[in-house]
Amino acid sequence: MTAPEATPNLDFPEEAARDDRAFLGHPKGLGLLGLVEGCERFSYYSMQTLLTLYMVRYLLVPGRQEGVIGLDWVTTHLFPGLSGQPLASEIFGLYTALVYLTPILGGILADLLLGRRAALIAGGVVMSLGHFLMAFESAFLLALISLVMGVGLFKGNIASQVGELYKQGDIRRAMAFQIFYIFINVSVIVAPLISGTLGEKVGWHWGFGCAGVVMVLGLLLYIYAKPWLPADSKAAKSAEPRATFEKGDGPRLLAVLVLVPIMGVSLLTNQQIFNAYLVWADQQFQLSFMGETLPTSWMITIDATLSFSMLVAVAAFWAFVGKRTGKEPDELGKMILGCAFIVGGAACLYMAAATQGTGKIGLFWPVMFHLVNSIGFAHLLPVSLALFTRLAPRALNASIVGIYYLAFFGANLAVGKIGTLFSTMPTTTFWLLHMASAAVALIGFGLFKLLFAKRLMGTP
Repeated sequence: MTAPEATPNLDFPEEAARDDRAFLGHPKGLGLLGLVEGCERFSYYSMQTLLTLYMVRYLLVPGRQEGVIGLDWVTTHLFPGLSGQPLASEIFGLYTALVYLTPILGGILADLLLGRRAALIAGGVVMSLGHFLMAFESAFLLALISLVMGVGLFKGNIASQVGELYKQGDIRRAMAFQIFYIFINVSVIVAPLISGTLGEKVGWHWGFGCAGVVMVLGLLLYIYAKPWLPADSKAAKSAEPRATFEKGDGPRLLAVLVLVPIMGVSLLTNQQIFNAYLVWADQQFQLSFMGETLPTSWMITIDATLSFSMLVAVAAFWAFVGKRTGKEPDELGKMILGCAFIVGGAACLYMAAATQGTGKIGLFWPVMFHLVNSIGFAHLLPVSLALFTRLAPRALNASIVGIYYLAFFGANLAVGKIGTLFSTMPTTTFWLLHMASAAVALIGFGLFKLLFAKRLMGTP
């Protein structure tokens, strides 16, 4: 909420804007950007939560899928011979993979041609169009293309504005990104409760329509927020010479490229939550309460709530350990621990499948999975980008962020392909495969730490 202070003059200069403390002691623009990003994340996670369930339960069935424009081409050229849940898994994997690739292109387009503000507004418009196209079954693939393009233009061009709200050296800047992240997490928690419930209980198009309405509200809010945001600017040509490679940069770049596939493998179990895991939950979990069947999408709210809680808890734990002992694991050490917890999380899913019997699966093992996996992810995600940027050659420091997200691109492609096995493979074997993937990543990070870390990174 905005603190009770006077509304700033709409014509104030940029420096005055940076001294603004109208939102919890921070610039009003932070609160507005947080709300805009919250709307975008609400719409995105509404879509991601409903997508696989919608395809498996409703769209990709005989009598409906024939009317989807372009689907015949997809099943002939991209995913030949697939139908039903395996086809849904491949489409999900390709869609979510491209969502991590297009922001790189969106950032380049904003820098070189459109400018950040125009790119973001265009992205919001295209995303909104994509959500509303989901109301038409025949336009399903067109909707996915629109959403991918919209996210690409939007996502990479909003977080960069947060830091620009502050003068250089302003100590509030670090806290600003934490507040911004809270907006995102609240949206991820709430989206399945609202859009998921509407989609599953009222009608699929109601859920997608809700996501579209919220995206439009976010877009309008961004347009309204212009007076409180940093001035838009295109990348300026620098007169200074470009940074050149230094001695030792080659091995550092090679190390980053080696870590990308290891990172991708470590993400497989977590990224599968929105795909085959949700289908399994929908078919086999005991989701009734007082005679009422709960929406399967609420499992995503459980995961999001525990993920946010464990991020806070793990950070507090290592801060406590560091204060008491004066040391804590370095980035690779925490990532290895994270992979161990992810193995444990996948083991919980194995136990759920192995102990099912003839009835439905109770929620003990699934909730334990979300808890243990969230602890693992809290060790993996926050520090992995820090590791990549620490290894990065100075000449390529900015580009390393794009390279880092290639791990998510590859992971989601793999999730789609591995998810095709869910319908034909025993469920216990399916989750053993995910345990093995996390174990492989653990070994990969361990070998990298043992053989290369000290030489490339020095003492932490």
